[in-house]
Amino acid sequence: MTLSGPVEVVGAGLLGTSIALACRRAGLEVLLSDTSVVNLRTASGLGAGRPRRPEDRPQLVVVAVPPDLLGETIAEALSRTDAVVTDVGSIKSRPLAEVRARVDPATSARYVGSHPMAGSERSGPLAATATLFDGRPWAVVRHPGSDPAAVDLVADLAQVCGAVVVELGPEEHDRAVARTSHLPHLAAVLVAGRLRDAPGRDLALSGQGVRDVTRIAASDPRLWEQIVSANSEAVLEVLGEVREQLDALLDAVRAGERETLRAVLTRGVEGTRAIPGKHGGPAVPVTSCFVAVSDTPGVLARLFADAGESGVNIEDVRIDHDPGRAGGLVELVVEERREAQLRESLESRGWVTHR
Repeated sequence: MTLSGPVEVVGAGLLGTSIALACRRAGLEVLLSDTSVVNLRTASGLGAGRPRRPEDRPQLVVVAVPPDLLGETIAEALSRTDAVVTDVGSIKSRPLAEVRARVDPATSARYVGSHPMAGSERSGPLAATATLFDGRPWAVVRHPGSDPAAVDLVADLAQVCGAVVVELGPEEHDRAVARTSHLPHLAAVLVAGRLRDAPGRDLALSGQGVRDVTRIAASDPRLWEQIVSANSEAVLEVLGEVREQLDALLDAVRAGERETLRAVLTRGVEGTRAIPGKHGGPAVPVTSCFVAVSDTPGVLARLFADAGESGVNIEDVRIDHDPGRAGGLVELVVEERREAQLRESLESRGWVTHR
């Protein structure tokens, strides 16, 4: 089964509107619905589609609502249409159980869960973009009763949106996201929470490291309380593992056991190396070249142009602002073997760099 449309998107927030924009980019007709009149009007104004009418007959319905509403909304879409229905929620087992409790097996065969591994700490349709899913993993989560043609259609949606399909079962998916998404978010929340009442003199020392660790903690707490609650079993399992490691770390620091401390730190390094590299390939050793810049118009454009002249591909970019002066450091992340080439090229053009 090939996706030809129309595609109905229920929930015109960040993910729903981004999916709608990606489908419109591919030339598909998109129908929009949302309980928020403002979100619906905004998404329509962005060119994401038009409001759904009662006589519309979608080929595929994409449910993009908060976790607490997934099961109910999926079941409603299955009951009112003959379309294939998917959702883009970050938990799969609980919505599936709720759907099975609400509709018969023949109807639930048209449901196939999915989950694009993309998002932002921002929310709402104004944060949406058609390129949000380009090159990102998109889990297609079949259940034992799924119609194979429905699975193919949902996989086609992921590909239309520019994503890379990864097939998983519901429980397998929920364990995976607990480790790779839910735990990192909670860790960021705990670190960021320690900053809330910190003295100003302490916060003045904030560097890029604390910004990197805490960035995702700025996400909507109401959404995340639903996510964590819905995936509580898998989240509790990984939190228990972290608690054991934290207890070992506390004991090592308290007793001055540097060998144990080194083992904990080394395990962290090994974990970062286990994360897949670009395009799902093996991770490539990278390092950073730091460039001093002034806070003036055009300086970043000039830096990126000069970096391009070096012939070295920039893997990532971070900017660390200096609160004490009108300038800062731009961190250019490159393959380890190419760092010297980039640094020498930039220095020959007058930039001040260091590793």
